[in-house]
Amino acid sequence: MPLNLFNRKKIQPPTPSSSVPISGTVGERLKNGVFSGLRKGWDAFLWMMKILLPVSLAVALLQWSGWLYKLDFILNPVMNLLNLPSEATFPILSGLFINIYAAIAILTVVPFSLEQMTLIAVFTLVAHSIFVETIIQHKSGINGIKIALIRVIVAIVTVLLISLFLGDTSQSVAGAVKLTEQETILRALATWGKDTGWMLLKILCIIMSIMITLECLRWLEWDRYLYRFFRPFMKALGLSDRTVILWVTAVLFGLMYGSAVILEKSKEGGLTRSELERLHISIGVNHSMVEDPALYMALGINAFWLIVPKLIMSIACVQLYRVIDYIMRRGGNDAGGKIIA
Repeated sequence: MPLNLFNRKKIQPPTPSSSVPISGTVGERLKNGVFSGLRKGWDAFLWMMKILLPVSLAVALLQWSGWLYKLDFILNPVMNLLNLPSEATFPILSGLFINIYAAIAILTVVPFSLEQMTLIAVFTLVAHSIFVETIIQHKSGINGIKIALIRVIVAIVTVLLISLFLGDTSQSVAGAVKLTEQETILRALATWGKDTGWMLLKILCIIMSIMITLECLRWLEWDRYLYRFFRPFMKALGLSDRTVILWVTAVLFGLMYGSAVILEKSKEGGLTRSELERLHISIGVNHSMVEDPALYMALGINAFWLIVPKLIMSIACVQLYRVIDYIMRRGGNDAGGKIIA
C-alpha cells in the first residue's frame, strides 16, 4: 500500500463530546473512518517501532551477556518476603525485564508447585516487559519512573497478599534453573530479529485494526453507545468516562497497543493530567486481561488468581491516587486540572 495514502488531506471528525452531527452517507462515513484509521494507525506504529527496536535490542544483549541474571541477588530477599524459593528469581526476572513468554518458558521446565506458579504468574502479569512498557507509558502521558515503581510495588503487594491464602510456598525446587551455554552473538541477534519481526507484524495488524475500528465508530457516531454501556464501570474504577475507549483497548489488547491509542486520543480529547495519570495507573496494573491470563491458565493456574486480584489492585491504586491528588490540590497544587493538548 503506498505511503501517500496516509498523507491525504487531514480528516477532522468531532470529538466524542461534540454535539455537531457528521454529514454524509453511511458509505462515505465508513470510507473516511477507514482512511483516518489507516493514517493514525501507521503513525502510531512508527511511534511504537522507534521505541521497541532499540529497547528490545538492549534487553536481548543483556540476556545474551548473562548480566540480566546477575541481578538475582537483588530479588533473593524479595523472594523470601513473598514466600517463594530463590529459584523463583529467574522466571520473575525474565518476565519483569523481557516478557511473560520468557517467564512461562522457565515455568514449563522447572518443577514449581501450582501454588508457586500462581504467585510467579501474578507478579509477572502486573509487572512485565518493564523497560519497553515503561518507556511507552512515559511517552504517552505519565512519568516513567513513577509508573515503573507503582507496577513493581503493586506486584509485590499483590503476591504478598495472595500468598496468605496459598500456604507455605517457600520450599526449594529440585532442579533449579540453569542457564544454558552462551550462544554466539550472531545467533542471539538472529533470534532477536526473528522474534521482533513477528512482534512488529502483530503490532501493526492489531493497531491498524483498532484504529480503523475506533475511527469508523466515531464517524458513524456509534461510540456514544460504548460510553453509555461502560460509564458505570468507569466510575467504579475511579476513571473518567472520557477514557472509556482507551481503557477498553488496553484491557483487551494490552498496554503497548493501548498506549498507542492513548497517545493519539489524548491529543484530541483534551484529557486533564489527573484523568490521564489515573488511566495509566489503572492499565499499568491491569491490562491484556484476555491473552496473558490465558497463557498461564494453560499451565493449570486458576483463572480467579490471574484476573480478580489485578482488577482489585488497579481500582485500589486509582482511588489512592485520587485521594493523594485531592490533598495536593487542596494544598495549592492544581496540576491535576491542566488539560493535556
